[in-house]
Amino acid sequence: MNQDDINQAEWGNPDNWSSGLYFSKKDSRVWVPKQIRSMGWTPNLGHKKGAAIFMWTFLGGIILVVLLNIVVINLVIHK
Repeated sequence: MNQDDINQAEWGNPDNWSSGLYFSKKDSRVWVPKQIRSMGWTPNLGHKKGAAIFMWTFLGGIILVVLLNIVVINLVIHK
């Protein structure tokens, strides 16, 4: 069994999916297609780079919301 076969078997295993998130240390891919392939791609949280991408995206979203709130509050106060 080669790595492509392992990747496909891991991707097809429902135990590696939870709420649309994918986690498999045996899968060598950083990005994998979602379970419904037309819905795009998701990072493999079992891969170090995939987990880093997920965390930076999550933290980036939080930082963006905080910064937008600061800007809006400052615009309202200084109006």
